[in-house]
Amino acid sequence: MVATEDKIIAANELLKDCTVCPRKCHVDRTAGKKGYCGMTSEVVISTVAPHFGEEPPLVGHYGSGTIFLCGCNLLCTFCQNYDISHADNGKIYATQQIVNAMLHLERCGCHNINFVTPTHFTPQLMKAIHAARKEGLKIPIVCNCGGYESLEMLRLLDEFVEIYMPDFKFASSELAGKYCNAPDYPEAAKAALKEMQRQVGDLEINNEGVAVRGLLVRHLVMPGRVEDSKRVIDFIADEVSPRAYVNVMEQYHPCGEAYKTPEINRPLSPGEFRRAFDYAVSRGLRLARGER
Repeated sequence: MVATEDKIIAANELLKDCTVCPRKCHVDRTAGKKGYCGMTSEVVISTVAPHFGEEPPLVGHYGSGTIFLCGCNLLCTFCQNYDISHADNGKIYATQQIVNAMLHLERCGCHNINFVTPTHFTPQLMKAIHAARKEGLKIPIVCNCGGYESLEMLRLLDEFVEIYMPDFKFASSELAGKYCNAPDYPEAAKAALKEMQRQVGDLEINNEGVAVRGLLVRHLVMPGRVEDSKRVIDFIADEVSPRAYVNVMEQYHPCGEAYKTPEINRPLSPGEFRRAFDYAVSRGLRLARGER
């Protein structure tokens, strides 16, 4: 097996001709160049705090220790965190500051460290995770990402993360191209989910109802796109795991630049959500609400 330090070195080398994600910008972010994500190699963080709005197995009694990172490698037009993902509304954190933030969240009683939108900063976060564990960090690491991941990067990340929580946004290349400028998103996300499942398996929840390891997939149902949601659900059930833990989410509302696209410039209807959710139930998946 590749040693932890060697993985960190290999991951950080990817920043010099950036291939950290499927965008493969090939810019030297260590020299101050910005990739598609809008970020150089300096880690920019918006918020560090216990969060109680995540899935119940992450929140437990004392919250999920969220670290919201600025920038994003997807930049979806409808992003619900538009001010963070599309703008540099944060502060630069050095490695030791990230370590200190993680240890602070653990002292607050948080059940995990939840890196939100970490993909473009994965090499830097690997270094911080390793350092934090050397300083005594015990709680699980959550990779809360958009699903547009590089297999090379994910394989280096193996053993740094206990819980993967990716989105699987679209099964359709056309939709991914239209809303995220990433027509290759479905194939990248499918490969990523399979690799995550290989690494950590189905979500494991302890006797206190708190997740300790495994895969949790999020899918945001979009207006007028129930059939695409069904294709997403089929892939998870058929090719990832029939016992996958999935959050079929209904909170879509027009954000960011959604107003520019008429078909998604409206809230999701209750009927649309119910059809997608009921379909997931029919496939036997473990659901974040009404778990079987």
